[in-house]
Amino acid sequence: MPSSEEEAKATAAAAGAAAAAAPSSGSDEDADKLKALAEEAENTSLSLEDITDGKTDRGIPQAKFIDDIGKFTESFSPPASAELLIGAYSDLFSKFKAYEQSLSQKRLTYQQKIPEIEKSLTLVKHLKAKQEEGETVVTRYNLADTVYTKAELDVDSGIVNLWLGANVMIEYTYEEAIELLSSKEEKAKKDLEDVVHDLAFTRNQIITAEVNISRIYNWDVRNKRAQKVAS
Repeated sequence: MPSSEEEAKATAAAAGAAAAAAPSSGSDEDADKLKALAEEAENTSLSLEDITDGKTDRGIPQAKFIDDIGKFTESFSPPASAELLIGAYSDLFSKFKAYEQSLSQKRLTYQQKIPEIEKSLTLVKHLKAKQEEGETVVTRYNLADTVYTKAELDVDSGIVNLWLGANVMIEYTYEEAIELLSSKEEKAKKDLEDVVHDLAFTRNQIITAEVNISRIYNWDVRNKRAQKVAS
């Protein structure tokens, strides 16, 4: 459940987003509208919980789809204006876009990381197989950017050194290296699966937020036209 601090931030952000979206020609009328909107944001019962349907296990909120906009606006005390609701969903939309950017970067990181782990795992398994067969391994060794030389690997020792990051290299036996790399591969693939799922979910929430903003705006336009005709 969102905390009271989160709700306060959501309400304040809604007012800011709505105020930023409101047209401004520098007239006293526009200034009065912005002032009224700010006062409404301070006094409304609108909160983050009202425009979301909980969160996923990994903390991503689910945007609530508004079916009956008129009924939804009347559910607050005092009734929420279209500008305030548009501001609230605009703020939620911005949060989803930030989630999307972060998840896209994570997906790219895992897509680059997994092939490296698989390559290392295949190499260690190859060395272990050669050790068991009693054969030597001859490979090319990079001396400089364009200079290579042949090298014979001592597979009888059964030892490899793995980079763990942050300039750290640790010595492992073949069995330990295979176990470590296999667990890292499994975890990385699971994490990538979660990221892909979260990214698809987040993009669906972006669409829901956009649809809500559009529907609220159109509803408000229709209401104002109807009021103008009635007067």
